[in-house]
Amino acid sequence: MNTLKVTVKDKIALVALDRGKSNAINAEMVAELNQTIRTIENDTTIGGMILTGKEGFFSAGLDLIELYDYDDHHIKEFWNSFLNLTASMTAFKKPLIAAISGHSPAGGCVLALCADYRIMTEGHHIIGLNEVQVGLIAPETIFHLYAFWLGQGPAYQLLLEGKLMQAEEALQVGLVNELVQPDALLATAEHKMRKYIQLNWTVWQQSKLNLRRVLLKQLSTNQTEILDAILKQWWSPSTRSILNTVIQNLKAPKLV
Repeated sequence: MNTLKVTVKDKIALVALDRGKSNAINAEMVAELNQTIRTIENDTTIGGMILTGKEGFFSAGLDLIELYDYDDHHIKEFWNSFLNLTASMTAFKKPLIAAISGHSPAGGCVLALCADYRIMTEGHHIIGLNEVQVGLIAPETIFHLYAFWLGQGPAYQLLLEGKLMQAEEALQVGLVNELVQPDALLATAEHKMRKYIQLNWTVWQQSKLNLRRVLLKQLSTNQTEILDAILKQWWSPSTRSILNTVIQNLKAPKLV
């Protein structure tokens, strides 16, 4: 795989996002994540999955530089695949832990929201959904996912503000469950995973699906109307202008 590193040890699959410096999400990464989720779910020798990134970045979110140049067909295909990925990750019946190794805004935050437990490194890393700030419509399904963890009111306010939070605030609002030093991240995630997989697998998995029943129904609704709204706004002059500004900032040389 070109965007992921997958290792399996003692019934735990460690899936590390591995695309460039910031793990920006493109069509290839979405496809590889979809494939990996299916493979791990069907492998009876694997008890659970830890999703992590690299030092400094879990994922910077969608690769706007690449996506900006997608044509009508490819951008529609991308959004459809991304929404399907979030539904598949949320419905993943085995334990899924997000070991958030750094910044995790927008799409990176969405991936983390699909997990059962989120552990984030301490420090000045940011996490949250800032789609509104860059002129994008957050899909209704993503709001349901946000609200599942934060509650309807807080998710509503934070999403409309497009607010990004540092780790400590994310812990306070319930977006992450635990903060640790960077060098303790994976060990803490593995320790938590072992607690999960030592339990009766059938009971644990069915309990998870029962508790997520309403959420899974919300995420499995027909996406046509959602996609139409996203794509209409994606091609609007105002959003293209904002995206172009964001992209130019991303491309600008950084001062040391």
